[in-house]
Amino acid sequence: RSIRLGGYPVPLESDAEGRSTLFFLVPYPGACIHVPPPPPNQLVLVRYPSGIALEDIYAPLWVSGTLKVEPISNELAEAAYALDAAAVRPVEEADL
Repeated sequence: RSIRLGGYPVPLESDAEGRSTLFFLVPYPGACIHVPPPPPNQLVLVRYPSGIALEDIYAPLWVSGTLKVEPISNELAEAAYALDAAAVRPVEEADL
């Protein structure tokens, strides 16, 4: 299903230019950095091959794309969903 979802990034992988191409989208800033992480139903693995420069992981993002149920597990956390992002951008004051 195609959606737009807001949340905070937890970077996992980046490209040669340092742009994040794979990250968890979490419901509050700093989640997954401290133990324990949020439950799997509150985490979304975002795949964004175009990449985004993340200057501040405490700044919220809008992520648009196709959401699917896809269990993901790595050393950081477990997620119940994955999102193939078509667009990622910072949340701006005008959005609120």
